[in-house]
Amino acid sequence: MRWFIKAILKFILVVVPLLLIVVGAGVLWLSRTLPPKDGQLQVAGISGPVTITRDQNGVPHISGKTRGDVATGIGFVHAQDRLWQMEVSRMAGRGRLSELFGEATIGTDTWLRTMAIGEAAEASLAVMDEPTMAMLEGYAKGVNAWIDRDPREFSAKFPVEFVVLGAKPEPWTAVDSLICIKMMSVTLSANVGDEVNRLAFARLGFSAAEINDLMPHIELDNPLPLPDLVSLLGLETGPLEAPVTEAGLEHQKQFAMAYFDQITDVRASNNWVVAGSRTESGLPIVANDPHLGLMAPAIWYLARLEVTEELGEPANLVGASLPGAPFVFLGRNDNVAWGFTNTAADVQDIFIERVMADNPNEYLTPSGVQTLGSVEETIKVKGGKDVVFTRQFSRHGPILPGSYKNIQDYLPENTVAALQWVALAHDDTTANAGPSLFTARTVSDYQDLMRAFLTPMQSMVVADTQGDIGLIAPGRVPVRGEANQVMGRAPVPGWNAVYDWRGTIEYESLPRDNNPLHGAIGTANTKIVSSEYPHFLTFDWEEPYRQDRIDELVINANEPHTMEISRKAQADVQSAALSGLRDRFIKSLQSVELSVEQEGHLRRLEKWDGQMNAGASAPLIMTAWMRQAYIEVFSDELGPVFKDWMKTRGRVLERLADGETARNWCDRASTEPVEQCAEVLAVALTNAISDLKMRFGEDANEWDWAEVHYANGAHRPFSEVGLLAPLFDVDVAHQGGPFTLDRGEVTLNDEDEPYTNTHAASYRGIYDLSDLNKSTFMHTTGQSGIVFSRHYRDFASPWAQVQAITIPVGPVENPEGVWTLEPGGT
Repeated sequence: MRWFIKAILKFILVVVPLLLIVVGAGVLWLSRTLPPKDGQLQVAGISGPVTITRDQNGVPHISGKTRGDVATGIGFVHAQDRLWQMEVSRMAGRGRLSELFGEATIGTDTWLRTMAIGEAAEASLAVMDEPTMAMLEGYAKGVNAWIDRDPREFSAKFPVEFVVLGAKPEPWTAVDSLICIKMMSVTLSANVGDEVNRLAFARLGFSAAEINDLMPHIELDNPLPLPDLVSLLGLETGPLEAPVTEAGLEHQKQFAMAYFDQITDVRASNNWVVAGSRTESGLPIVANDPHLGLMAPAIWYLARLEVTEELGEPANLVGASLPGAPFVFLGRNDNVAWGFTNTAADVQDIFIERVMADNPNEYLTPSGVQTLGSVEETIKVKGGKDVVFTRQFSRHGPILPGSYKNIQDYLPENTVAALQWVALAHDDTTANAGPSLFTARTVSDYQDLMRAFLTPMQSMVVADTQGDIGLIAPGRVPVRGEANQVMGRAPVPGWNAVYDWRGTIEYESLPRDNNPLHGAIGTANTKIVSSEYPHFLTFDWEEPYRQDRIDELVINANEPHTMEISRKAQADVQSAALSGLRDRFIKSLQSVELSVEQEGHLRRLEKWDGQMNAGASAPLIMTAWMRQAYIEVFSDELGPVFKDWMKTRGRVLERLADGETARNWCDRASTEPVEQCAEVLAVALTNAISDLKMRFGEDANEWDWAEVHYANGAHRPFSEVGLLAPLFDVDVAHQGGPFTLDRGEVTLNDEDEPYTNTHAASYRGIYDLSDLNKSTFMHTTGQSGIVFSRHYRDFASPWAQVQAITIPVGPVENPEGVWTLEPGGT
């Protein structure tokens, strides 16, 4: 026994300290990957010194002679602070994630290789103009200068993610930056998912009117009924079996969803511009908060770029840059400020190609049989065997993998689905708009230079210091023929020329507005054109709840507008959609006998003012009731399609409660007698309360919407690793909801965490054209992507509270550090 005690003491006194020393040394070694606050480095190819002065928020102020020089500077700081994020973005665009993550991302890589995004980016180099190439190449110099540096003594050369995964970044290239820009098109294009859903509903045998119940157009549109897709495409109809999941594939699908599907299923943003005639200062105010999938680190990186000589006089750009690219995408220069929302134009069409039964490599076209193009692709898999597949493409575009949204289960025999998408164009000039942002002096200048911007189509509000305001929605939008009655809503037969695109809308005919009489313009992803607009953009506009609230608080407001009013509007958490559903649901229950518990929760909801705010339980109860209503009403009818369709669709439930649907969706197909919506909504309320009790405890007074609805900035990939997730994820309590201006989308089809906020304002900017130095900026996490940095999560709490920082032009007060890049080296 004595020997055992001695052994324990020896372990405690000797082994444990040694282990602590080793662990501590390892953490110290990794933590020293943080860039030194000050430094100097020689970089070949720059025309003069580039100074990088970081302020106390970690925002770099970068100054150089030319745009190429400042691009080197921002490439350098992006690499210092966000190298892992950049690596994941370019590896995703090239379909090489599996080299980092192994089998978990084979499906994602297959889809992205099939889209050939890297190939399109390579080809687009040929249409880059001289200033753009100078910035792309300068950026690559800056990134590679950091990658190739000699690391500090006793430190890892690259961030912890590279160390843990045993990865090393390859040299950065101009094409890598174009790939990162193209990946924004991937995140902002969701029409293909809408088309697959409608195809699945037709396959289930639903009529055009029933499909419209499930995916209704907005009231401002009045499209022709969707043609009979069963006849048009030769579909079989009937129940669908749940897709078979191969062993070991479930985690792969979950990871792919976390990285890819989650950020493409939702599209939302707000912006507005108010003319000086309606502001307190007498000059315009611009506000913008683009909504994107949350992640850690944030999608955006704040920076100020100053070109001192090339343009004849100093020129500044200030705002949100995208790690991986040399441009400021959202923000202001010395004379103009602008903000984006996703127009959500329909720039994707699925064409069903009929392949020959005796030769599936041939397919039918209007001019006869042709051969599908094909390229063999090899996906290298970390820790596994290479995956070799052949991607094919028709005259319309790439052939979608059959597993993509289970489309193979809906297609007729001897057919495949091809995707035509403007983002895959080999002549994408979008990046050419970036360098010109330094020189735009007026709204008209800005509108003209956006001619180069092809994808993704954005609704851009803009103002200048002369007092003009305007809007332009640039982008390449396909023209569809008059005989095409589908008009982008569902897949069409690729063998029929009626459905082929007829060119694109001319730039001069794209939506544009200048100095409207009412002195304000605002957009929120819903319809931005009147019924007189002659061109088709989409029938899948966002529901107008946020637009209505912008109109109420900003566009049609009477008081003189200020930056604080814009900030309060961005912070607004009033949900007319959910409070309206509350009223409809409660009215429906008047004929139903309710339990004491149900009555109690209804009284709680009746007192609710519609604010999705902290400390309140009513927003959670109403969201849970909405979720259970979807499940109780639609899950039996939609079967395996239900989960992919299920998201916050307010208009669907409004029509249901108002009795405006084409069928009684509330009747369960497998039971007798016929159920009515009132009794099903009562069951949904009971189930919602039971589910909330199971998740959050018995006492509804303790349920706090903001805590349950926390904003989840998920790290890729350590969010998937239990012990590492709390360290690398950036989570913060958050108000708002799926229909509020302070957006906080929930993922109702996630059984584990249906109320977590996964999609919100990725950035907020408010720009005062009377004094642009008063403009404010904020994103979701912090400037650094290195977990040991004090700037890894220091923006999270201010962001959640809708606070912001300023980034004035001029000398930096109390700089955190200064780096200088000098010409030289090799």
